[in-house]
Amino acid sequence: MEALIPVINKLQDVFNTVGADIIQLPQIVVVGTQSSGKSSVLESLVGKDLLPRGTGIVTRRPLILQLVHIDSEDCRKTSEENGINGEEWGKFLHTKNKTYTDFEEIRQEIDAETERISGNNKGVSDEPIHLKIFSPHVVNLTLVDLPGLTKVPVGDQPKDIELQIKELIYKYISNPNSIILAVTAANTDMATSEALKVAREADPDGRRTLAVVTKLDLMDAGTDAMDVLMGRVIPVKLGIIGVVNRSQLDINQKKMVTDAIRDEYGFLQKKYPSLANRNGTKYLARTLNRLLMHHIRDCLPELKTRINVLAAQYQSLLNSYGEPVDDKSSTLLQLITKFAAEYCHTIEGTAKYIETTELCGGARICYIFHETFGRTLESVDPLGGLTTIDVLTAIRNATGPRPALFVPEVSFELLVKRQVKRLEEPSLRCVELVHEEMQRIIQHCSNYSTQELLRFPKLHDAIVEVVTSLLRKRLPVTNEMVHNLVAIELAYINTKHPDFADACGLMNNNIEEQRRNRMRDLPSAVPRDKAAAGGSQSGSEQTDGATGTWRGMLKKGEDGAAADRATLQHPLPASPQRGHAVNLLDVPVPVSRRLSAREQRDCEVIERLIKSYFLIVRKNIQDSVPKAVMHFLVNHVKDCLQSELVGQLYKAGLLDDLLTESEDMAQRRTEAADMLKALQKASQVIAEIRETHLW
Repeated sequence: MEALIPVINKLQDVFNTVGADIIQLPQIVVVGTQSSGKSSVLESLVGKDLLPRGTGIVTRRPLILQLVHIDSEDCRKTSEENGINGEEWGKFLHTKNKTYTDFEEIRQEIDAETERISGNNKGVSDEPIHLKIFSPHVVNLTLVDLPGLTKVPVGDQPKDIELQIKELIYKYISNPNSIILAVTAANTDMATSEALKVAREADPDGRRTLAVVTKLDLMDAGTDAMDVLMGRVIPVKLGIIGVVNRSQLDINQKKMVTDAIRDEYGFLQKKYPSLANRNGTKYLARTLNRLLMHHIRDCLPELKTRINVLAAQYQSLLNSYGEPVDDKSSTLLQLITKFAAEYCHTIEGTAKYIETTELCGGARICYIFHETFGRTLESVDPLGGLTTIDVLTAIRNATGPRPALFVPEVSFELLVKRQVKRLEEPSLRCVELVHEEMQRIIQHCSNYSTQELLRFPKLHDAIVEVVTSLLRKRLPVTNEMVHNLVAIELAYINTKHPDFADACGLMNNNIEEQRRNRMRDLPSAVPRDKAAAGGSQSGSEQTDGATGTWRGMLKKGEDGAAADRATLQHPLPASPQRGHAVNLLDVPVPVSRRLSAREQRDCEVIERLIKSYFLIVRKNIQDSVPKAVMHFLVNHVKDCLQSELVGQLYKAGLLDDLLTESEDMAQRRTEAADMLKALQKASQVIAEIRETHLW
């Protein structure tokens, strides 16, 4: 058991060297109001005057005090080896290996170190001072002396000094592995004890709180602390121990701590004879030693696990930072090759790190081809932007000055080219989307796949620049090819295409059947010549009825609206009065009118042909554009990426510049290595404890 406290002290030393606070080690934290006697209790435990004393706030920085018990024989040997005069000495962490045998010097060093950080006018700091005392007259303990709780700021203290000190105290006592030593003066009411209040907030069960009542000799005449020490006023699970400190007069007169302890024992025997053996500084030291040892024993298994887990985490962190670069040429080639491989794997879907939150790489490209691009093409209306009047105007323009007996083919060709041209924009947009995704793959590879690149920001930027440049060079080539695909379709309107021929045959049959139906519906009594005369009128009416049949086979919505617009009645200009000369230029041409049966039929034929041919071309474009993008952009970049990177970056003159680590990377690697070393050493220290030491 006695070996446990030195083990914790060793661990404290190990972690102090790296300045880390990641492991919460068992220690005793002294809490109390200002001038309640905290520092006096600690001095009594050490048996020497070593702490700054006085009125007001004296302790202004946490003091972590390690008491190390050494045998007289060991003490003599160590003194001879290190050239130390005396059997007791102290060491500060911030002065490295300097040894102090004069305890007055230790006090001055604490004062100087406090003023160095906290200033010389009552300021408070949370940066601790580490002091280790070696002596044959102490028991093994680790104590933390904290600034006293205060209410009103004085000197340079900020307005929120009370809050600052409380936060500092909570930082130490909230550690579940700490024992709280709540110090209260006997000449104040225990019910108003700030120390016990703070301790209870951090330790509501009271399993790690020990109360110390100081200044038993300063109580009012006729009163005593019997009820308090017996725990009748406020019970404390670990007990309440009374002590008598030296007064300021005793300190001024250089009264020795050993004399004060002797006087304390005499006072307790006289005033509290029944409680003398369970109070006093010596009993307090033994109790603290016992409590700390049992507490360490309980904390040790968890501490061991925590250290091992942290060691594994820091080992992993250190691995991610990589080793310092020795062979720069080999490292550069390796990083370039790895990046190129990861880029290709991300496109192919065989990357080590699969994204689960969104599509990326090859999957995103596939989505662009078949979902985004495919649906966009399918949403393009074959007759979009083309009204019946537009079709009629094109037919009439194609006939020239002569009335046509048949529908001119030129009008079909002109109109279908205009519609096919609309497929070019979504095709070029598809190329743009694939280019953007290939740009995003660079970032994906940098973030997830090749962590080593983050070590070398200049190399990372250079690789991004080379890949971006390669993609930029391929973009015009791919756009040109897609443009050509549409131009090829526009270059030759193949009316002998098998699918188009089938559509024409079906359409002709439908038109013939519709004509026969109109003739059958004519009244039988009407003479042939009158039937011919009225045919145009009834034909136009029937065409209106039949339009629904044709339109049902076409795309709804836009076409219906166009037909309706075409048949709107606009008032014709008034006929010139009979007998007056007519200037034809003064009569405006009607913008819209009711179509004749033949005009209606011709428009429907052209629209039907346009739709049929447009669907054939759209199918071709939907198939050929993704193939062109894959060949000219995606596959070309995959094939040429590594050679491009090597050609641009693998040059002797660029090695040193490209493989310059980021400024903080070397520092982080050093910190992680130091922490790993400390954790491994701590693990080794704990491993040395035999199981028998625990009981």
